[in-house]
Amino acid sequence: MLSEPISGRRWTRRDVAARVQIRIAEYIDQGFAPGDRAFIHFGNCNEFFVELLAIWAVGGCAVPVDPRFTPFEIKTLADWGRPRVSVWLGGIDPEVGDAMQSLSIRVANLAERQVSKPRTRRPAPGFRLDDDALILFTSGTTGQPKGVVHTHRSLLARWTHLRDHLGLASFERTLCLLPTHFGHGLICNSLFPWLNGCDLHLLPSFKPEIVADLGRIIDENDITFISSVPALWRLAKRISGPPTSRSLRRVFIGSAPLSASLWNTVLEWSGADAVFNSYGITETASWLAGTTVPNFAPEDGLIGVPWGGSIRILRTKEPIAAEGANDAACKRGESGYIWVQTPALMRGYLDRDDLTAQVVRQGWFLTGDIGMFDERGWLYLKGREREEINKGGMKVYPADVDSVIERYENTMDVCTFAYADSLLGEDVGVAVVLNDSSDASLQGLFQWAVRHLASHQLPQRWYVLTEISRTSRGKVNRSSVAEICSRLKPVNMAALARSGADA
Repeated sequence: MLSEPISGRRWTRRDVAARVQIRIAEYIDQGFAPGDRAFIHFGNCNEFFVELLAIWAVGGCAVPVDPRFTPFEIKTLADWGRPRVSVWLGGIDPEVGDAMQSLSIRVANLAERQVSKPRTRRPAPGFRLDDDALILFTSGTTGQPKGVVHTHRSLLARWTHLRDHLGLASFERTLCLLPTHFGHGLICNSLFPWLNGCDLHLLPSFKPEIVADLGRIIDENDITFISSVPALWRLAKRISGPPTSRSLRRVFIGSAPLSASLWNTVLEWSGADAVFNSYGITETASWLAGTTVPNFAPEDGLIGVPWGGSIRILRTKEPIAAEGANDAACKRGESGYIWVQTPALMRGYLDRDDLTAQVVRQGWFLTGDIGMFDERGWLYLKGREREEINKGGMKVYPADVDSVIERYENTMDVCTFAYADSLLGEDVGVAVVLNDSSDASLQGLFQWAVRHLASHQLPQRWYVLTEISRTSRGKVNRSSVAEICSRLKPVNMAALARSGADA
């Protein structure tokens, strides 16, 4: 079943199948052919999944597009991805329509079409396992787009591994409030349970008024599983009452570093017996590892074990032959570059063989993440390599600082970033959102940081913001926050600390 708890619409599998057949006939009548691409400009609704299945049934490749993109971004993606059709559910910007027409792309508005059942069932070409199934754009919407291409084979490999390692019982009634143009939300949170026969309940993504009602929605729909990102849980703990029915069996948290403090908060809020940190990226069809390990306690950055495939931690970003991997392998407790080998790996980046060659080497994928294995062989995530702060040769991982600042009693949100320093090259800055930004609260925050951070980790510039903006995927862009803060005057924490000591 597909369900929208807010609108109340519920479509059975028979309802979905009938609607898919209608769209298959319309695609065939309009000349859509195997290998053609279709942009889908809406998501998080029943119609999105009907459209996806219809596109696959006629041998096409679906390209979910963030509905928040500007006309300029959409034209950039369309010029690069060259879809045969651009599918909307109302709300087409005239500028976008003109741009699509100039590129000979047909625009279809499902909200305006007259729906009629086909007189006869139209045979659909279907797809082959190695046909392109999904293209998910992860960056470059204003320049050279980076589109991750997944085949049906790579998606099937991911779902097979997840079923083998996680089972299906806890996914019986799954809730998705992640965006469906995002690998985490689409491939794993939605398609994995739904295509395996579980019910899928869909909410609009990251709307505060929806999050404020999250506990009640979980109770009223007997939700058994939900996955989201740390940013959503930070919001939920502030504005939503917890569920009381105890229907939740499992909760996943992923797509960004997770602190032990927030992890414990989600355990308490959700009432679920199993709250797992999960690790995955778009290029690996999302979830590839998590805390399905015995007798674990929440720890900053703890991931766990692979769910199919292999993970290496190496000292090098250069390709390593299998026989030479041991020489480059990090010791237990030593941080290094995370390499992954999985049959769920992307085919590559769309028309960017240069980028693909930089990260796919001898069957292994360089994730861009820094991690380590502990003595038990459990994976820990330290953060993204490009976010690492090089302070005079000493490495500072922003997620480590975030996890400390986050535990201060008045912290609502935090983002640690690098800023240029003439002496050290880079130094540590931090932006915080506080529920009490009085001098006394700031003094307490600074004292907390001094007590819990090593001297080289201690931020030298502090900024108090009313909000830390995030992407539609719920991720913080540290460089964007750093740019915003560069235009602001930092708080003189040292002076505040001195005044507090003198008082």
